Amino acid sequence: MSEAERAARRVDILLAEDNPDDVKLALHAFRRNNLANAVHVVGDGAEALDFVFCRGAYAGRSFDEPPKMLLLDLKMPLVDGLEVLQAVRADPRTRLNPVVMMTASREERDRVESYALGVNSYIVKPLDFDQFVEAMRLVGMYWLLLNQPPKG
Repeated sequence: MSEAERAARRVDILLAEDNPDDVKLALHAFRRNNLANAVHVVGDGAEALDFVFCRGAYAGRSFDEPPKMLLLDLKMPLVDGLEVLQAVRADPRTRLNPVVMMTASREERDRVESYALGVNSYIVKPLDFDQFVEAMRLVGMYWLLLNQPPKG
């Protein structure tokens, strides 16, 4: 595969979110901050797992180029964010992938369980538009530009 083909298939952020309004806000925030070049959106946890594990509709993907960050909603249909996180951490091919839980839940048990399962960060979605955009900017800047993951 050529470098151009590889770049076209690269995904920096896998955004797993079932709320279309939150998807629009996140994509707007990423675009506004020049971080939206390679964002792939899935609407439920089952599709997120298919993407991460290169199966189903994503069987043509390769484990050699994982997303730089998985941005998961906690409460998703079919498979919730905690189940996705657990599956990602259980597989040696994906266990080091950075996972950020982005949720409306302020429940301490959700936060504790997320960290117990190995989430890298837990962020409560701001309700204010400007604060949401700023949160997405900071998350994107950190995980895409500043973070130095191990070579897989």
